[in-house]
Amino acid sequence: MYSTGSYSSISVAIGDLNKDHRLDIVVVNNDTGSIDILLGYFEGFENQTRYSAGSSPQSVVVGDFNNDTRLDIVVVNEYSNDVSVLLGNGNGSFAEQTRYLVGSRPYSVAIGDFNNDTRLDIVVANWDSNDVSVLLGNGNGSFENETRYSAGYYPSYVVVGDFNNDTRLDIVVANWLSSDVSVLLGNGNGSFAERTRYSAGYYPSSVVVGDFNNDTRLDIVVVNEYSNDVSVLLGNGNGSFENQTRYTAGEYPSSVVVGDFNNDTRLDIVVANRDGNDVSVLLGNGNGSFENQTRYSAGSWPQSVVVGDFNNDTQLDIVVGNWDSNEVSVLLGNGNGSFENQTRYSVGSYPSFVVVGDFNNDTRLDIVVANWDSNDVSVLLQYNRGAIAYKMAYASGGGSSLQGVVIGDLNNDTNLDIVLANYGTNNIGVLFGYGSGSFENQMMLSTGANSHPISIAVGDFNGDCVLDIALANNGTKHADVILGNGKGKFAIQTSYEISFDSPPLVMASGDFNNDKRSEIVIVNGGSNHVDIFVAYNRGSFENLIRYSAGSSPRSVAIGDFNNDTRLDIVVANYYSNDVSVLLGYGNGSFENQIRYSAGSVPRSVAIGDFNNDTRLDIVVANWLSSDVSVLLGNGNGSFENQTRYLAGSSPQSVVVGDFNNDTRLDIVVVNEYSNDVSVLLGNGNGSFAEQTRYSAGSWPQSVVVGDFNNDTRLDIVVANRDSNDVSVLLGNGNGSFENQTRYSAGSYPQSVVVGDFNNDTRLDIVVANSGSNDVSVLLGNGNGSFEEQTRYSAGSDPQSVVVGDFNNDTRLDIVVANWNSNDVSVLLGNGNGSFAEQTRYSAGSRPYSVAIGDFNNDTRLDIVVANYYSNDVSVLFGYENVVFVKQMILVTGNDSRPQSLVISDFNNDNLMDIGLVNSGAHNIGIFLGYGAKQGIVLAGGQGQGNGLTQLSYPQGVVVDQLSTVYVADQGNDRIMRWLKRATHESVIVGGNRRGEQANQFN
Repeated sequence: MYSTGSYSSISVAIGDLNKDHRLDIVVVNNDTGSIDILLGYFEGFENQTRYSAGSSPQSVVVGDFNNDTRLDIVVVNEYSNDVSVLLGNGNGSFAEQTRYLVGSRPYSVAIGDFNNDTRLDIVVANWDSNDVSVLLGNGNGSFENETRYSAGYYPSYVVVGDFNNDTRLDIVVANWLSSDVSVLLGNGNGSFAERTRYSAGYYPSSVVVGDFNNDTRLDIVVVNEYSNDVSVLLGNGNGSFENQTRYTAGEYPSSVVVGDFNNDTRLDIVVANRDGNDVSVLLGNGNGSFENQTRYSAGSWPQSVVVGDFNNDTQLDIVVGNWDSNEVSVLLGNGNGSFENQTRYSVGSYPSFVVVGDFNNDTRLDIVVANWDSNDVSVLLQYNRGAIAYKMAYASGGGSSLQGVVIGDLNNDTNLDIVLANYGTNNIGVLFGYGSGSFENQMMLSTGANSHPISIAVGDFNGDCVLDIALANNGTKHADVILGNGKGKFAIQTSYEISFDSPPLVMASGDFNNDKRSEIVIVNGGSNHVDIFVAYNRGSFENLIRYSAGSSPRSVAIGDFNNDTRLDIVVANYYSNDVSVLLGYGNGSFENQIRYSAGSVPRSVAIGDFNNDTRLDIVVANWLSSDVSVLLGNGNGSFENQTRYLAGSSPQSVVVGDFNNDTRLDIVVVNEYSNDVSVLLGNGNGSFAEQTRYSAGSWPQSVVVGDFNNDTRLDIVVANRDSNDVSVLLGNGNGSFENQTRYSAGSYPQSVVVGDFNNDTRLDIVVANSGSNDVSVLLGNGNGSFEEQTRYSAGSDPQSVVVGDFNNDTRLDIVVANWNSNDVSVLLGNGNGSFAEQTRYSAGSRPYSVAIGDFNNDTRLDIVVANYYSNDVSVLFGYENVVFVKQMILVTGNDSRPQSLVISDFNNDNLMDIGLVNSGAHNIGIFLGYGAKQGIVLAGGQGQGNGLTQLSYPQGVVVDQLSTVYVADQGNDRIMRWLKRATHESVIVGGNRRGEQANQFN
């Protein structure tokens, strides 16, 4: 137990505050107005568990032999001439052994897939029979009978690798008596070629492979017992090796492994020296040579060595099996090639070999030891008890009356930060972490007078991939949202009054509906339910800024005309017979207009690259002169004089697209008085062929293109004002079109656009109806036909419509320019083809055309409107406006009195679930998945009591990464643990009556 010095430690959060891959604790002390930070550290290994093997087990390896994703063990038994296979249960325990015969006095074992059937096989070095045994695996934990291959004299150690780069595993054996190594190249079918032998030092006892000179070819290192050194044989990549180079080690070296101990991407060597009672570390130079050894003490007669990261600090550590002292030594690495002093753990009698692996799936490495004299193996599971090294305290200020704490990375520096709810001072504090477990002085954010924040949560509430802060205010019964920018700064908070049945008690967040935004769950004090609130971004717009244009601007388009990656504006001016170009600065402001002559009474403007010079050009539909003007761009924001091409009578709208699939842009124009559309095919040099005309409806006003029948050919849709419908003309892909099909719209349809509004990958249509003051949405069937319209209210006399995602929820929204009401309407899409009610924003006088783009590079869409009477354009900048709407109520039962909650995926369905501590019902309940209305009891529920299936006034709950639930059982003064799929709990701390002893709570 760890004292905080407080009589009111009321809230706790956990996270890795100092980046040592161990969880730390933050505790809120209400009475002292401070928090305590307790840092976790590596505690060590539990006492061994031993499992019987054969006679005198000499060597051990681990692998998954039955393909159940759980590690198993194979042991070679020197005097019973066999191997034992112990299949793992995945919780750190193992089934009884199954034994398979091998050669005489097996001494070493290795595993690999020798016949390329994705099943692990076994190879054993047999000391007395001077050969190796290969046992092919069946993939279910059983093995075929051995096949034997000759090695040298007294083979003492075996490893595998691909030495000739043919993707087939080969074998290398250290031959003790003949002082050499044998290489047996694999054929890929489980058989091996005859051995080739290479000289080593005197009496080699162990061998390992690695790439020591960074040439992508495997090399060999051998420890030589009698010459007290190691031999390095560099590989040629064809299965042959260079002559050995030898490096001094300690006295009677017995085992060798390799790893990168100083993080320089070069392999190093560690050797266990049996007579020297130590290990030698030889740092590699990366060219196949090594530095002189550095030695570190181990136990008595170290026989075997292995490496791994045992304290989860990403640095390699060493484990040594000590034969004479019946223990293993753990030496933690510092990451610079040096190591801490050893810590020793008892094992069986005469440990001969040691390996590591995660045997209980807790993401921590465990140790397995083969004990030669006691004929068994020892399993040492790493502790998971969360030892605390020391603490630090941070004061939150006088009168703060701290109530809640959460952690998260609020400034995207990969260091965890702390957020505190200061109930008494009506603010929240943010302490930014340095990544070392220490923190900056806190930043204070006011929550308003008498707000009394009681609980906080962090999450991405507006879908910008940056953490925001949500808080529940007990005083005002409000939920506040403070939006983060990822740089440690926060937007002005937005407060939403939510009708709580009682003051909010505790809050948590999670993405329950997989919309990439966090939702909020709130427990209300004294109630028997919890509320879930879903975040919506209303996509609001700031006050407009206006810029002068020509006389009676009628149409607007946007693009980058000077190739500075900033969006610019072009406007068609109805009465001044020209277009205005306003170049953007990239911060939302624009230069004064530059005007270029067009035809007579220009009504519509569009842009595209008509001469394939990567510079944007302009095309204008001229109503009175019945033609189109093409102005070729120079790429610097200026344009050439117009070239004009005949269209139909009174062209009203123009768009561009490639209608004949020749990679050249073409033009399509709707002609108001001739009730048709003109198609002008482009030549790719900025000029166009003569028009071809196709009938449309009565008084066509607007045109847009898209592929409505998914044949990869562009089609046309036209809004017909006087016939109150839209015409769809399907394209043939050669520049010609089928006869029109017409679909009803509203009254006087004035403008049309397309988009996928219900996320079915089929294009839909939206029409602005000036006579009925609404928009029509026609959902596409994907074959060129459309469903009947659904209509949504807009402003007065809507003239122009565009679509875009204004609230960054990946769903298309609608914006409409309303002529008579001098505003624009924004209708947010629900993603299923329906839309929310409009929100309206003021524009200039008689807005006639609207376009969208990100003018200030904040990744949010902005709106630009051409105002016909005020002779200007309005720019409305988009900003985020996150609100929360109560989505559902989860009933927890009469007198349940939920006190605490936790968010986790309890059933591994990739959906977040809610766990609740119901103090009044003495149980832990779970609501599985978004939309669940009925909870299930996870723990307790057997009435109030102190049994292992009972709880008494539980108060708090946390869940670890293995979905193990830990409960603060207040009435019984204990902490309970509930393992996944367990039928009862276990007491991990307390349960010994109330008191102040180390095993008691008070």
